[in-house]
Amino acid sequence: MILWREPGRGLGPRGFLTDDEKQNLPKVDAALLRRILSYLKPYWLQFLLVFVTILLSAVLGLMPSIITGRIVDEALVGKNMALLIRLLLMAFVTLTGSQVISVLESYINAWISQRIIFDMKNQMYEHLLHMPHAFFTSEKQGDIITRMNTDISGVSSVISGTLSSIVSNIATVVTTLVALFTMSWQLALIGIVVIPLLVLPTKTVGKTRWKLLTASQAKTDEMNQLINETLSVSGSLLVKLFAREKREYDRFVDVNEEVTQLSLKEQRSGRWFRVVMGMFTQLGPLLIYFAGGWFIISRADPALTVGTITATVALVNRLYRPVESLLNIHVDFTRSLALFTRIFDYFDMKTDIVSPENGQKPEVRDEDIVYDHVVFSYDKEKPLLTDVNFTVPGGKMYAIVGPSGSGKSTVVNLIPRLYDVLGGSVRIAGVDVRDFDLAYLRSCIGVVTQESYLFNGTIRENLLYAKEDATQEELDAACYIARLTDFIAAQPEGYETMVGNRGLKLSGGEKQRLSIARVILKDPKILILDEATSALDSITESAIQEALEALMEGRTSIVIAHRLSTILKADRILVVRDGVIAEQGTHEELLALGGTYRELYETQFRQILDQEGAAANGAKAEKGLV
Repeated sequence: MILWREPGRGLGPRGFLTDDEKQNLPKVDAALLRRILSYLKPYWLQFLLVFVTILLSAVLGLMPSIITGRIVDEALVGKNMALLIRLLLMAFVTLTGSQVISVLESYINAWISQRIIFDMKNQMYEHLLHMPHAFFTSEKQGDIITRMNTDISGVSSVISGTLSSIVSNIATVVTTLVALFTMSWQLALIGIVVIPLLVLPTKTVGKTRWKLLTASQAKTDEMNQLINETLSVSGSLLVKLFAREKREYDRFVDVNEEVTQLSLKEQRSGRWFRVVMGMFTQLGPLLIYFAGGWFIISRADPALTVGTITATVALVNRLYRPVESLLNIHVDFTRSLALFTRIFDYFDMKTDIVSPENGQKPEVRDEDIVYDHVVFSYDKEKPLLTDVNFTVPGGKMYAIVGPSGSGKSTVVNLIPRLYDVLGGSVRIAGVDVRDFDLAYLRSCIGVVTQESYLFNGTIRENLLYAKEDATQEELDAACYIARLTDFIAAQPEGYETMVGNRGLKLSGGEKQRLSIARVILKDPKILILDEATSALDSITESAIQEALEALMEGRTSIVIAHRLSTILKADRILVVRDGVIAEQGTHEELLALGGTYRELYETQFRQILDQEGAAANGAKAEKGLV
């Protein structure tokens, strides 16, 4: 049985569709086929060359078998050594020519498939780059990578495998049948009769082996999951802390035993299958020898020769495998279409947040930010913001507070259009942000989020992401403001220090300061700080708070913070609750109201303030002891 691995899937037999594939059959129509062909069209000349080489290879592939017949009848029976040598050389030349042409065909095929993959990956990556932020928060990262890499790479197997295999098999079958019936139609029919005996067992045994493989794969996945959970950093720590080494080892042994037994069953069934298939494969030639012998001995066909029988046997053996493949053509075809369908599903996802044609680029420095009856929801059945109204005057710093899950981050995410409002509008300098040139809008806004994200590169590379042409003096200045200078100076490689995947080689405070330095380098006109100092200890936060204040000076700023020290410096405080701005005012005004803000102050801010005060007193006491 021939096994086939669908991109991103488990093993599947080529002879039939799995239950999951049957339930998710792609809708085949002219539009889908035209769309697939649109990727092949730029390379039609190369495809034509491939088809020509396949045909030539098929024709030349016949010659060694036909020449073998002449060797028997003319050279051996006629005892002609010179002819024998010539025929052997002819067979060698045709065989070599067929192989060379096959290599050429394979090379052209690989070139075509890789160019198509190149085109599709470029198109997919560009499409995904412009997908809205909501797409990445709802879609699994593994699915995105599978579509981008595994599925598109699977197109190679469709082009160089399925498509060329179909053409090659058809060419081989047609040319072989023509040759067989030309030499002896009686022997050709006898050779063809054996074909069903090869196909039926393949399908029957294939289903049995597929069930065993499916069960084995499921258990293997279970074992891999166990390994991943218990041998990861966090998992192994949990195992040790709860002293569960013996329990996890016993679980692993049990699952491993099941995997081993299933693998043995599958291998045993495969061995017997190969024995049976070997018997049936030899049955055709035996029948041909028997029938041919009877025709010669009984003189039923005086024109039949030993060489013809020998050539027929060789050609029949050449016929079996391509016929089997062509009988399963609907499976390969369906799987190929399913692959393209999955890729097209991503291409067809709408990019709702796009830059308008002739988008506006107004000056936004010191201009008001206005939220006018803003409505927003991630889930239509669960509205988050129902009627948000407020104005941040140009050059002022406003703080947003509220209970967890009230939508504070969502409010600020509407400014750079990470999401679009469902009702109302957000305006800067009197212009709806949806009417801005999108790239210009985002270039004017600097954001420091609660979770700092760094690329797996050097400190310099992460800083230059904000400004590619920044000078060393500008880098030094930004790092000085973010209090990173001493840290970088302490590193042997300085700015060339690798930060690791997602910045894992840095502490939380170091990552956050690097993110702040990156925004400083961007020099935005509007600043958004979403829990920007959450990863910093009180001493570090105090050290860079002045830097942030200097950065916010002259800039319109919105700060989401849980620390009272940050909130107190705001020109105005906005309290988000139940989808609206429930309260707004100064710290003293909001405390006097005795509402949501006072509740937050009593439950969160005062507790944090007390902790900070205790930590500061402890530090002073420690210094006194020293």
